[in-house]
Amino acid sequence: MEKTNLLPSIIVNPKKDPIASVIWLHGLGADGHDFENIVPELSLPETLPVRFIFPHAPLRPITLNGGYVMRAWYDIHSLALDQDQDEIGIRTSKQAICALIEQEQQQGILSNRIILAGFSQGGVMALYTGLRYSKPLGGVLALSSYLALDNTLDAEAHAASKDIPIMMAHGTMDPLIPLSLAESSKHLLEKKGYKIEWHTYPMEHTVCSNAILDISEWLKKLYTSKLFENA
Repeated sequence: MEKTNLLPSIIVNPKKDPIASVIWLHGLGADGHDFENIVPELSLPETLPVRFIFPHAPLRPITLNGGYVMRAWYDIHSLALDQDQDEIGIRTSKQAICALIEQEQQQGILSNRIILAGFSQGGVMALYTGLRYSKPLGGVLALSSYLALDNTLDAEAHAASKDIPIMMAHGTMDPLIPLSLAESSKHLLEKKGYKIEWHTYPMEHTVCSNAILDISEWLKKLYTSKLFENA
């Protein structure tokens, strides 16, 4: 494991030279270590050597938490998550995430072998960035999250992302990000022509073992699909 010279990150390299990358974004108040231990649980075969990058979000005061400073991709102004959104923070974090994507390409990973993943705020940023990135990415994994700044998507969505594989997963008992918000995001994306692999689980704001199994299968499917055969 080592650090990048961009967003400070935890990097987990495979035993063989990586042919693909997953950039995994943590949730509010956590850091890059939060999902570091998920790598062995995904049980990816050695024939699919994937590098995992777990960046630390910047430290910032969170309005909803009385200005308490914590790692976050953007500020949370109120419990109405889809209203009064921190557009400046979201856009700034997008640029930092794009810089990580560019760094992976500079290290020889093709853009369509780079997957953006995230939990909660991290899933929000994975969706937001992935749909606007200027090159085709391998996919977006959005866990316990929602579609931010949806009113800007029509103007900002890039043609390169029109066929991007998207997996969304959510807990049916999530007390922090309501299932209804995730479902409305899913329906909006489908209405705009995106194909969503949708999963729900009897859990709260977390990632359960069944979700990890489904994520593993989704990653294996993407990395062994025709999308990567002649890339």
